[in-house]
Amino acid sequence: MIKVAPSILSADFSKLGSEVEDIRLGGADYVHFDVMDGCFVPNISIGIPVLKSLRKATDMFIDVHLMIREPVRYVEAFCRAGADLVNFHVEADTEEKIREAISTARSFGKKAGVTVKPNTPAEAVLPFLQQVDLILVMTVEPGFGGQHFMHDMLPKIETIRGYIDTLNPNCELEVDGGIDPETSTLVKKAGANVLVAGSAVFNRDNRAQAICEIRNA
Repeated sequence: MIKVAPSILSADFSKLGSEVEDIRLGGADYVHFDVMDGCFVPNISIGIPVLKSLRKATDMFIDVHLMIREPVRYVEAFCRAGADLVNFHVEADTEEKIREAISTARSFGKKAGVTVKPNTPAEAVLPFLQQVDLILVMTVEPGFGGQHFMHDMLPKIETIRGYIDTLNPNCELEVDGGIDPETSTLVKKAGANVLVAGSAVFNRDNRAQAICEIRNA
């Protein structure tokens, strides 16, 4: 099953609750919640207070993507604030600390995932693969929305799909960056089943149509 996870980084924050309700009614599967600290990535976005408010406004599955250094410091707070899945960059800390962050998320009954940047090799997910519910492959450099899709990430998606099928078939494979109806066809063919889209959904008047096009292209 192909799932679509619109990224609220491209939403209108002056009416965030209604924006999320619009994508829910439009058939979105997840809400993608991008957290940036200005250190791990060169941008600052949103955090725990916004997540708490959003949790009150929706019962949608919230997929929290932590683009922050040493995420183990904050995983408990994001779990308590309402995350359904917390996703950690493998580059953000040591392997031991990322494992600790995954374990902490699970101790709160949450799902956990790991993310790899474009320059990080596919095999970097292997130490975590049997612990996680989702792997996220970035197809742009994390930090800013609206970037162009990196076609050279397609072999990495295919490789990680092979790892998942062999070692953890229930794990989902998510792709984030430059996803639209054209690129969604490519990443689905490569093996992704969760597609993050920001401007391709929120910049459209008809969000339901945008979501349908990305899912079914």
